[in-house]
Amino acid sequence: MLTLTENATDVVTALVADRIDTEDAGLRISGPTDGNFAVAAVPVGEPGDQLVESGDAKVYIEGATSELLDDKVLDAQVTPEGGVQFALAQQPG
Repeated sequence: MLTLTENATDVVTALVADRIDTEDAGLRISGPTDGNFAVAAVPVGEPGDQLVESGDAKVYIEGATSELLDDKVLDAQVTPEGGVQFALAQQPG
């Protein structure tokens, strides 16, 4: 199952809270399309999504995409311009 770094947990929590104020709000990952995953803040996941929770962060992963991310770690950082950059890495072990 996808895991989140502490940084990613903090960034996802803040990013979603800034955009959507519902209890089930989270970040949704779908794709890949053209080699890239789509990432969006959503009020709730869609039917068939896998839910990954880390602290207060909720990440919904599109059903078909969850298999691709099963052995990955999601990291995130805020850029100097105030944007968010996500990165995927292989889980250790």
